[in-house]
Amino acid sequence: MASAIESRLKLPAELKPESVVAVIDTREQIPLDLSPLQIMYGTLATGDYSLAGYEDDVAIERKSLPDLLGCVGVDRERFDREIQRMRGYSTRALIVEATWRQIRAGGWRSRVTPAAVEGSLRGWEAKGIPVVLTGNHKEAGRHVARMLFLTARRKWRGVRKMIGLGLKIEGDAA
Repeated sequence: MASAIESRLKLPAELKPESVVAVIDTREQIPLDLSPLQIMYGTLATGDYSLAGYEDDVAIERKSLPDLLGCVGVDRERFDREIQRMRGYSTRALIVEATWRQIRAGGWRSRVTPAAVEGSLRGWEAKGIPVVLTGNHKEAGRHVARMLFLTARRKWRGVRKMIGLGLKIEGDAA
């Protein structure tokens, strides 16, 4: 039986992906397709993707292989600061548009070695940042959309549980 608060709020039984609003950082140069999620653009303090209302708790960073090489090489100090900030988010990940095979093969025009790239990724994982290699841009979009939806659903269920327990919501007269 639904609580009085839940009835007034008319919360659906389950969250649908089409109801979730993803936030894409305005500086993201080649945004991912996050269908079927809704999207809005905003300036994120950390990461490239987040959830509306949870920008201080959800941070997903996306890197193409050339971007990653820069983060391991010339932009290392800046990216290490980004990694440090991400550690403060409950939902966080580094999504890389490459495979381990591509990374280990090297062959790029950079002084950064394949071993340095792999070592950096493993080091960031050891610091608590999940690293997901998706292989390409399209798969990165699918992965990020699913991750954001699952995070939103987990948070949604938590709110429903609190309401079901009869916890008072700010501004509620009941």
